[in-house]
Amino acid sequence: MARLTIASELASAADRIADISRPDLQIILRRAALVLRNVTGIALEPKVDESLAGLAAEIGVSKSDLIKSIVDDWLVANAYLPAPYALDEETSVNGTA
Repeated sequence: MARLTIASELASAADRIADISRPDLQIILRRAALVLRNVTGIALEPKVDESLAGLAAEIGVSKSDLIKSIVDDWLVANAYLPAPYALDEETSVNGTA
């Protein structure tokens, strides 16, 4: 059952709390708990999910942390987020750019 359906059922039950039977309320709450327990975040294509899982295992981080890092790096690289550090004219750097 979709999360939006569960949310609608919960809202409806809250609106008619005096009229809803205890067994019906228990069913709705159990469904909501099941949906919340099984939330996985975003759905990925199987080949993408496998690649991310393999890379995460290879570098020793969780898949969730890897996805956060990839999204953060992409946002910074495409100027949607500011760079985490800034170089000024007085800062010395080693190497070449």
